[in-house]
Amino acid sequence: MIRKICVGAIRFYQKWISPSFAPRCKYYPSCSSYAATAIENYGIKGVAMATWRLVRCNPWSHGGVDYVITKEKAGTN
Repeated sequence: MIRKICVGAIRFYQKWISPSFAPRCKYYPSCSSYAATAIENYGIKGVAMATWRLVRCNPWSHGGVDYVITKEKAGTN
């Protein structure tokens, strides 16, 4: 239930608020997409993952590609 509320809030932001601003995320996928995926896959741990991603997204970071490692992919080598 909490996952759906958090992800719903992120999707609302992506659809209605984010288009009002110019794209400026240094990472791919964007921080909001990363947060939604992390929360969908990991729940509360995903909130911590998304928070850490936001902390790393600062003027001194280089950015880059940073996907959420899903549970399915984590078990494969």
